Amino acid sequence: MVAASVTALGLVGGGSWAAVAGSDSGSSSRDTVALTGLKTYSGLARDHVTGPVAYPQTPPVGGAHAGVWQNCGVYSAPVPNENAVHSLEHGAMWFTYRPGLPAPQLAALLKDVSGKPYALVSPYPGLPSPIVASVWGVQLKLDSASDPRLKTFVNTFKSGTQAPEPGGECTGGVGAPQG
Repeated sequence: MVAASVTALGLVGGGSWAAVAGSDSGSSSRDTVALTGLKTYSGLARDHVTGPVAYPQTPPVGGAHAGVWQNCGVYSAPVPNENAVHSLEHGAMWFTYRPGLPAPQLAALLKDVSGKPYALVSPYPGLPSPIVASVWGVQLKLDSASDPRLKTFVNTFKSGTQAPEPGGECTGGVGAPQG
């Protein structure tokens, strides 16, 4: 009887998992690659400050920040770290790229993140790799916008649930994004 119950639970659980795994969650099997190289950071301060902050990561993934967030969208010029970090606190994804990133790479990056309400895209001088995807406490360095980990990153973090204030404002702050 116990063995039959365990077997039945296993079948129900396995069937439920298969139904969830097979459901259309907006991603395909090709964008569920492992997020190798993902770095996580904990113990990040959340204080509002005035003036510049020296962050240990480039770009920053959290910490003390400006009292006003950066409006989400696409920028053609760098945005202030302190405002972008406030957006991260609200659940935004910040995609930074090296100035001079080849146009096809930038177009591919924008294609993958366009239409995401909590996406912030900006150039960032001095990046450690051509593209860096960041959310609160998490960062992924990418050599190319065609890296399949980019789509997986977007699908993993687009809800912003890892942030201290998911769903916080991403408009009505500072900056005038292009799109």
